[in-house]
Amino acid sequence: MTERVAVVVVTYNSADVVPGLVASLDAGLGEVPWDLVVADNASADHTLAVLARTAPDATLLALADNRGYAAGINAAVAAAPPHSAVLVLNPDVRLEPGCVAELLAVMRRTGAGVVVPRLQDATGELIHSMRRTPTVLRGLGDAVLGAVRAGRYPLLGELVTDPGAYALEQDVDWAEGSTQLVDAGCWLACGEWDEGYFLYSEETEFHLRAGDRGFAVRYVPSAAAVHLEGGSATSTRLWPLLVANRWRLYRARHGAVRSAAFWTALLARESSRALLGRETCRLATRVLLRPDLLRGPRGPEWLDAVSAGA
Repeated sequence: MTERVAVVVVTYNSADVVPGLVASLDAGLGEVPWDLVVADNASADHTLAVLARTAPDATLLALADNRGYAAGINAAVAAAPPHSAVLVLNPDVRLEPGCVAELLAVMRRTGAGVVVPRLQDATGELIHSMRRTPTVLRGLGDAVLGAVRAGRYPLLGELVTDPGAYALEQDVDWAEGSTQLVDAGCWLACGEWDEGYFLYSEETEFHLRAGDRGFAVRYVPSAAAVHLEGGSATSTRLWPLLVANRWRLYRARHGAVRSAAFWTALLARESSRALLGRETCRLATRVLLRPDLLRGPRGPEWLDAVSAGA
């Protein structure tokens, strides 16, 4: 099949940031043929009107309600024209010129199932986007040393924090999911993204599932993008969900004993930070100690209940 990329984006109250993404697509994809498909998760602002004006040729899906990020991705891919690869983008991403052509070239050269670029934030700082497989020891390393320090040691950190590593093209266990190119064959073999996560850990689950099926996730420093990034670490709504989904993903891949140990590592991290006054960690600790919240359905109502302290 001739190369053609389906660019899929999920928006939710993204009117302020999505024009910048749209403006970066032509240069970012270069000579690569592409189609833009946007799934909007029932935004309350004028996101769809902005997209209709800035991306008149895009396929716009106005979903009836907010079913989460993975559900939006799945809906967009299902609506996309025939394609050889899927480019998954957050609305606050800005592609650098030639980014996708370079990702596609590396994908075809290496046979990787997923390829990701070097990312920097809005200030030009490197984003630590490479990750290692979650383990109990890495969970404890994060709890005791913190993610950045623990990440210097492969056995102790899930986050890869050695700056030198980001100069090297390499396979990784999984990567931050704001900008990723997925081969259509990999997508077909792995199936859709798991919609049970609502938000966070869905890219982790997909990348690890791809690895289970023999598809590599490849980091490509010669391709670049900017991710403006949200505020999950400081959000009382989002941080508890991130923590809960980390445990849920680990539990889905491991037995009860190891999952209990991973839960203990998460609890140690969140409760110790809660004692220092971090409200996000206090709410995450509460979720970890409440089986109904930890295992319960995630969605807007779950987020409202946790952030309200109900």
